[in-house]
Amino acid sequence: MSNSFSQNITFTQPDFLQQGDTILIVAPAGIVKQPTAIEKAKETFENWGYTVIIGEAVFNEHHHFAGTDAQRKNDMQWALDHPTAKAIWCARGGYGSVRIIDDLDFREFAKHPKWIVGYSDITVFHNKLHNLGFQSIHAPMPINFKEPWPAIEESMEQLNTILKGNLPSYTISSNSYNQTGNVSGVIVGGNLTILENMIGTSTCFSTKNKILFIEEIGEYKYHIDRLLRALDRKDYFKDCAGLILGDFTDTKQNYPDFGQSIEEIVLSIVEKYNIPVLFDFPAGHEDKNMGLIFGHEINMTVGNSSSSVEFSN
Repeated sequence: MSNSFSQNITFTQPDFLQQGDTILIVAPAGIVKQPTAIEKAKETFENWGYTVIIGEAVFNEHHHFAGTDAQRKNDMQWALDHPTAKAIWCARGGYGSVRIIDDLDFREFAKHPKWIVGYSDITVFHNKLHNLGFQSIHAPMPINFKEPWPAIEESMEQLNTILKGNLPSYTISSNSYNQTGNVSGVIVGGNLTILENMIGTSTCFSTKNKILFIEEIGEYKYHIDRLLRALDRKDYFKDCAGLILGDFTDTKQNYPDFGQSIEEIVLSIVEKYNIPVLFDFPAGHEDKNMGLIFGHEINMTVGNSSSSVEFSN
């Protein structure tokens, strides 16, 4: 059976940013352990011509989280309701977004759509927005500001160009495990653990005729296999037009050895569907984390020597 949510949605594109537009920084999930990174992000984007406002609860601490559930919810609601801001930039991921997502009201946001930017745990918000019919940006977060700056400079500058309305086009070297092909479709996805966690909820989405992106960090291979098979049982791969695999960072070693590479795990599940599969896309939990506009149409060409991902006008 196909997924039942968001199969035939026309996705609203929030206004791109101009000089002087406002970006709001909020922390809906994990505790911010590096406040200087947030301040550096604010400074950098202000130098690039934006007005940046940090939410009241960003530097709060409540056990694992950036403030209590109520504090984080209130900050996020303030950002969603803001009548003039053009972007909500999530300070970091971690864990916690799922604890507040069902208590947030998106009615004012729908009147004044804005870009929600982030990755990892912020996949919860990407999923929610996808089902509501809004585009969002999978991209670096303020917590990623660190030295040496050149390691993250390309990704941050590229996020800036996306916010200004310059649609990205990527060409990468092909992995020998790629399944070749050419396909077009709306791109959707995010962190693998979060996607699996959303199955059966109101933030589960349809992958039918869409291109699914997945990334992960810090998991054992057996758990990655388990998560992917859960998605497969929900027909995520059977229904999709193509699959993009981002970074699988800090994969833990199984003892005894699991016996398959990440590529082999993926293909053991999806190769029967005969869809294009692109490995090694530079997005996820690495310094090079190139932006993706979820809910936007892309053209994906997976070749033997090089592959491309282009966001169409």
